[in-house]
Amino acid sequence: MTIPEILTDLLARVGIGSQRDPLPAVVVIRLHGAIGQAGFGRRGLSLATLEPIIKRAFSKRVRAVCLLINSPGGSPVQSAQIAGMIRQYSQDKRIPVFAFAEDVAASGGYWLALAADEIYADPMSVLGSIGVISASFGFQELIAKIGIERRVHTQGENKSMLDPFRPEDPDDVRRLKEIQSDIHHQFKNYVKQRRGERLVASDETVFTGDIWAGERALEIGLVDGLGDMRTIIRRKYGPDVRFFTVERPAGWLTRNFGRFMPGGAGGDTYAAGPGAWAGDVLSAVEERALWSRFGL
Repeated sequence: MTIPEILTDLLARVGIGSQRDPLPAVVVIRLHGAIGQAGFGRRGLSLATLEPIIKRAFSKRVRAVCLLINSPGGSPVQSAQIAGMIRQYSQDKRIPVFAFAEDVAASGGYWLALAADEIYADPMSVLGSIGVISASFGFQELIAKIGIERRVHTQGENKSMLDPFRPEDPDDVRRLKEIQSDIHHQFKNYVKQRRGERLVASDETVFTGDIWAGERALEIGLVDGLGDMRTIIRRKYGPDVRFFTVERPAGWLTRNFGRFMPGGAGGDTYAAGPGAWAGDVLSAVEERALWSRFGL
């Protein structure tokens, strides 16, 4: 081939100066971490931080959008809102979405996967945990031992429900379980809506909050197949498919010192002061507990 012919062929392969279709392009969105507000040095998955990423992913002329998910869950509200936005753009742009579970796609992480038209996992991925959990601590005996008096004044008899510095009230637990039941009901309905007849196990199996490795998740219908993203997508769109990853931007302090500016480029916030540090420590413990439930 002559040099002009080579140049013409290269331009044609990317869709410039030719009527030929360009090489198939697929956008990748990484959904890694706990869902909801995160503390110092960590970036939780939330609609506020992900909305510009999702918009950018669906603004391109692509064959598909892939979700790389590695999340133990977190906020049910943020899980539902993120998944809802992905579904909205997928339908409006008529672009299919494929989810790929990495180590964990459980609880809210599986809710995110449900935004996809098809879900795939590694045989060793952990999926499921379709339930609702609330965990806290009771400090009433501790503060009594060290001589601290708890003073709480409210308007509304249930305003201090589940106060960790008071003995647990059975009425508070009952009200909490009612709320959890409502959220669990929404979760189950979304699983049934998105998976439909692909679910082959009974409700008593799927909705107990149990977790499964990839092969078992495939057997009961939580996923559509086993395999990694590049293999599956190349099988669908050919060996020349191009992958473009869209990332959440990091602010200057994040890149250089690991700290977040208030309202920074990534939508992250960091509040200074002893109270903020204490909240960050508790947030880190809670996030660590989420991951540890899955052996990570």
